[in-house]
Amino acid sequence: MRDTTTVGDELTDTQTAEAPSASGPAAGKPGHGKPKKEREASLWSDAVSDLRRNPIFLIGGALVLILLVLAAVPQWFTPGSPFEAGACKLQDSLKKPSAEHWFGFDVQGCDVYTRTVWAARNSIIVGIVTTTLVVVVGGALGLIAGWIGGFVDSILSRFTEIFFAIPLLLGGMLIMSGLGKGNAWTVSVVLATLGWPQIFRIMRSSVLQNKNNDYVVAARALGAGTMRITLRHILPNAIAPVIVVGAISLGVYIGAESALSYLGIGVQPPGISWGLMVSDASVRWLQAPHVLLFPAVALSITVLAFIMVGDAVRDALDPKLR
Repeated sequence: MRDTTTVGDELTDTQTAEAPSASGPAAGKPGHGKPKKEREASLWSDAVSDLRRNPIFLIGGALVLILLVLAAVPQWFTPGSPFEAGACKLQDSLKKPSAEHWFGFDVQGCDVYTRTVWAARNSIIVGIVTTTLVVVVGGALGLIAGWIGGFVDSILSRFTEIFFAIPLLLGGMLIMSGLGKGNAWTVSVVLATLGWPQIFRIMRSSVLQNKNNDYVVAARALGAGTMRITLRHILPNAIAPVIVVGAISLGVYIGAESALSYLGIGVQPPGISWGLMVSDASVRWLQAPHVLLFPAVALSITVLAFIMVGDAVRDALDPKLR
């Protein structure tokens, strides 16, 4: 008779031998035996995730996308062009909206809908070009001042204070009055000349906050050069507030261009802009309110759309608001 203990030990050994080992076939299958690599979280990835769930950004972004397409290819939205010969007929002057002409006609007998669509190009160009110039010039000078410091920082800061003393619209009026006939590109350069100091101060302050962080000190200790530290470490971590202010300011510059055009010193005929249309309609707006209403609404929607996008980006990039 066999010992029960021995039988029990043999059964135990058999079960152990038949059990799959950690290094067996099961371990070789994908997803077994190796921990999954977790996604690395960062400010930018978290911001993108927040923006995808933000209804304000989605609505504002959709409006901005439509406006960009409208400015790039206005002929997709209207069959005619305000620059064609015979586009305006005096016999149609101040006719009200109808099924054929949705926005009616202005004082010169021009189709208001066609002019409103084509006017988007100059207004959007001014906003985008001005913001790009402001971010590039102000951001570059702010990066240099904050990173180098010392005498360079003092000179650039004092130089910036000169431009800060000039209000945007007042300075734009004075410069545009001296230049005479203007267009979208001239207005963009003038507004950028007066608007870059704001971005300079924001970038300089952000660089000063980041230049002494541990990752910069570690990069220096590992022998990284000044250019590498600036472009790979300082700039990506300091650019977030500049992007926020730039996105919000884009709508402000569109409004500033409209104000200059309304005063007759911005975009000039034969150019078209919403501010110029509002200026032309202001004389007869009681008699024909539709001439003033549609370009004013288009301008308001455009400024609101860019401000909505800027506010959403600010909330996503500011950790204090999470």
